[in-house]
Amino acid sequence: MSFSLAVTTHVLPLAKELDKDKVTPGVLGFIVFAVMALAVWGLMKSMNKHMGKVDFEETPDPAAAGKGAGTTGTSPAKG
Repeated sequence: MSFSLAVTTHVLPLAKELDKDKVTPGVLGFIVFAVMALAVWGLMKSMNKHMGKVDFEETPDPAAAGKGAGTTGTSPAKG
């Protein structure tokens, strides 16, 4: 019971003084945004470094090398 009495006597007057048109994120919001931006920058830099190590060149398939391009080895259907 004393907690609800403390809330009504101390917190509610503060809420009446708060102007909803002038609320800003403040320093804490800037710090959180800056930390997130640095984390994304670091992740992108790391991803770029790892993608540089990837070899995209495919090795030719030895089974397909003996066949001509576009042939599947089956006869066309008659119709």
